[in-house]
Amino acid sequence: MTAEGHDEGDLCLVTGATGYIGGRLVPELLAAGHRVRCLARSPERLRDYPWSGAAERVRGDVTDAASVAAAMRGVDVAYYLVHALGTGDDFEETDRRAARIFGEQARRAGVRRIVYLGGLTPADVPEDELSPHLRSRAEVGRILLDSGVPTTVLRAAVVIGSGSASFEMLRYLTERLPAMVTPSWVHTRIQPIAVRDVLRLLVGSAAMPPDVSRTFDIGGPDVLTYREMMIRYAEVAGLPRRLIVSVPMLSPGLSSHWVGLVTPVPASIARPLTESLKHEVVCHEHDIAEYVPAPPGHPIGFDQAVRLALRRVRDADVTTRWSSASLPGAPSDPLPTDPDWA
Repeated sequence: MTAEGHDEGDLCLVTGATGYIGGRLVPELLAAGHRVRCLARSPERLRDYPWSGAAERVRGDVTDAASVAAAMRGVDVAYYLVHALGTGDDFEETDRRAARIFGEQARRAGVRRIVYLGGLTPADVPEDELSPHLRSRAEVGRILLDSGVPTTVLRAAVVIGSGSASFEMLRYLTERLPAMVTPSWVHTRIQPIAVRDVLRLLVGSAAMPPDVSRTFDIGGPDVLTYREMMIRYAEVAGLPRRLIVSVPMLSPGLSSHWVGLVTPVPASIARPLTESLKHEVVCHEHDIAEYVPAPPGHPIGFDQAVRLALRRVRDADVTTRWSSASLPGAPSDPLPTDPDWA
């Protein structure tokens, strides 16, 4: 069944609006007729986005209960799109504390629904054997589901879109290395998803019925190994076929430094991403379609997602990127607030 009967003009709180997904979600929510309030530690960083004048901006931090409580006033749907990845060894505790504050303040404010974008985890791997990155994402989802507020947890693997950390890692590895010796995780099966489908599902989740509170696996139509993703990327980009030889002795640490040398993704971000790739991440259900039906042409396949992303990169039309939240990208990369001619 589909969700019907929700009021247009719901007030949506978006955390992480200075980040990759949050910065793209805000205009999508506005286009769908919702009102938007953005919670950011530095709201002035949002002023040059094209949608800035149409959204409310408030200062706050998800680890500060008072600022979260103030931001929650009058909110119908609260989007939790932040995580502490790359902030230090204690990022799991930071994520845990922030999620508890967010869930508690949402319940106190009478928020109708929480929507969280987490990571897809393998069903056959015990949680204590997951990478710290995936383990923390799973824990945050549980905390929000236990908050007493109906919660939608969307679990995605690799997001393919211009500017995403996963896409930039794939792009730089494939384009810069015509022949490469790679870690064994290139043989891991993954179900990537186009960023356009992620945004579509995030927006649609705002209208779910109040009796729905659960996780949903989300992914595109293709299940590929990382090696197959690099080969197909090269084909779409018009590059010669890549020679890829995997070796088992590259540890997560060495693997992340290798990624850091070849791509603009620093080792501190690359390590949790590559650690996650040791597990197969494939959707085990597709129940989200019952509540957010896919329009014609969706979900978008891997090749088409790469074409769309490359078009944005080549046209210098990358509205947000993984480094928007905190870390600089390559010096030559245009930033979201740069003029078109940059």
